[in-house]
Amino acid sequence: MSVVPKVWKRLIVTFLWNFVIIFGYHIVAILVFFVFMTLIPPGVFSGAVLFILFMVFLVGFVYISVIWHLASVVSVLEESYGLNAMIKSQDLIKGKAGVSMVIFVIHNFCFFGIQMAFEWFVVLGNGGGLVLRIGYGMLSLALLSMLILFGLIVQTIIYFICKSYHHENIDKSSLADHLEVYLGEYVPLKSKDVQLEHFDV
Repeated sequence: MSVVPKVWKRLIVTFLWNFVIIFGYHIVAILVFFVFMTLIPPGVFSGAVLFILFMVFLVGFVYISVIWHLASVVSVLEESYGLNAMIKSQDLIKGKAGVSMVIFVIHNFCFFGIQMAFEWFVVLGNGGGLVLRIGYGMLSLALLSMLILFGLIVQTIIYFICKSYHHENIDKSSLADHLEVYLGEYVPLKSKDVQLEHFDV
């Protein structure tokens, strides 16, 4: 929690760049769909092409979302933020994009499932009486909180996996210095402080 005040501005800049990129992506997609709908007459062929275009759009959207999530981690753990963090995360994701996208989709399906269960049992009242609805609501809140925290952990793990995949050095001491984490009374051990004793067996 002590890190949050130091990094929230960097995260906001990264989020705003992601918003600009997503907005531009949607504008381009709408123009492509509009041109396609006006130039090609309706039919079975146009329906198939429209479905393929929609699937390409979804894959691109998921890819941009994965880059943004990784860029959020880069904004916290490195000096880069904003557009530089997006570029850095795009470089990091190379080689692990498929796995990252699958994890992102599974995470969002879980989120969607919790949301649908909340709407069914709590909002629409299909879970029973008032007490049961409150119980379902509290359970949904707990599951959603755990899912969000789990998602943040997964994003960080993916960051370290991508760094390792590209053989980039992960220096924990410089990472701690970067975040200015309060270590309290703990003093990290140095190599000269660790001495091995010889035992006669």
